[in-house]
Amino acid sequence: MHLFRFFGVLALFSASFLALAAPSIGNRAPEFSLSPANGGPAVSLSQEIGKHRLTVLMFIATKCPYSNGYNERMQRLSLDYAPRGVAFFGINSNEGEPAAAVVEHARSHGMTFPILKDGGSRVANLYDAQRTPEIFVVDFSGALRYHGRIDENAFDPSSVRSPDLRNALDALLAGRPVPAAETKAFGCSIKRP
Repeated sequence: MHLFRFFGVLALFSASFLALAAPSIGNRAPEFSLSPANGGPAVSLSQEIGKHRLTVLMFIATKCPYSNGYNERMQRLSLDYAPRGVAFFGINSNEGEPAAAVVEHARSHGMTFPILKDGGSRVANLYDAQRTPEIFVVDFSGALRYHGRIDENAFDPSSVRSPDLRNALDALLAGRPVPAAETKAFGCSIKRP
């Protein structure tokens, strides 16, 4: 009985610790280093935030229809905001999507921002990312400033009324508070090992 109680307390403690480890708005974003899916030197968050006003981390997938519904918008956002000092990184954490498939997907959809492969879903776990697409915006000091969706409609860009990511980036670049710093990400679940 005592052993059962001990493991129950340990499970509750572990769950509480993991919940506390998930980043929250205003707190420091977890550090990580990942290699690009197409090879090359590893990318670390600490180096990137030192080079850019804002760094956008997008958990994306090759097979998810929701993530694919945003392919063109993600590319457009990366091009629109690059001149303003914003870097975009795709992160693929899905176990069943090998690096070669990720590279081919990015090429076939004209994605020019770097796509990082998160083997073992380690970074997805650090950020408690659950969906594709799911977005995290980190400022130059390393603080998380936005978490959530790109906008409210994956499949019909013409009907978007709440461009949440664009609104967050515009506010942060202008030195204003983000109107909605957390929105509900929706899409496919990240396929962890």
